[in-house]
Amino acid sequence: MSSKEKSSKRVAASRRPLTNEAIQVLNAKSGTLFKGNGERFIDSRKAIRQLSKVDSTLGSLIKRVGVFDLKSQTMHTPFGALAEAIIYQQITGRAAAAIHARVVQLFHSQVETLAPEHILGATEEQLRGAGLSRGKTLALKDLAAKTLEGVVPTLEAMETMDDEAIIARLLPVRGVGRWTAEMLLIFRLGRPDVLPVGDYAIRKAFGLHFREGAFPTPREVTEYGEHWRPLRTVASWYLWRSLSIK
Repeated sequence: MSSKEKSSKRVAASRRPLTNEAIQVLNAKSGTLFKGNGERFIDSRKAIRQLSKVDSTLGSLIKRVGVFDLKSQTMHTPFGALAEAIIYQQITGRAAAAIHARVVQLFHSQVETLAPEHILGATEEQLRGAGLSRGKTLALKDLAAKTLEGVVPTLEAMETMDDEAIIARLLPVRGVGRWTAEMLLIFRLGRPDVLPVGDYAIRKAFGLHFREGAFPTPREVTEYGEHWRPLRTVASWYLWRSLSIK
């Protein structure tokens, strides 16, 4: 038997199916981790107790990392949040913040009032002059157009939609992949059951703690993560945080 097979059997033995009690951890009316002011609906202690109960390996990781402390980010509009996400792709946070600020300043606007009409009314030269690459300029133009066309749901509409429905509506937008949509679900909408298996850090942490260092496929993480429903966002946060502790 290979070391990978032994590891799979070992971790499988450490977990049990998630019970209905776990679902009661979430606020049934909200379907979200956060209230409007960023305060969590979820009872963190109950959430980590439930995850630890069904998966002792994850439970050990939770003990090492400590208190669940996922921070929400305000989303005034899906357009504004996605525009910021596009600008931040593949460059440092400091550089992205400077470019984002310059784009907003082009329209004498505030971050919360940046509108698709602003982007569509700007020339490519203006947007490139703010520091955007040609690819990101085209992506923002497409995002703006699809927002006005109704392809991108409003915030009010998103609040009534399930996760996969939101992702499906966002994927046609240039520059928005599944990972970007999942980050919106987690950090902007506070959805409790998202496991971004395409995220390198998630897979790296999963490999370290659940596969004895072997880098897993997205499918392996997806299949294993079924045991963490409906709290996969909480499990994801612990995987991310585990990479920053010694």
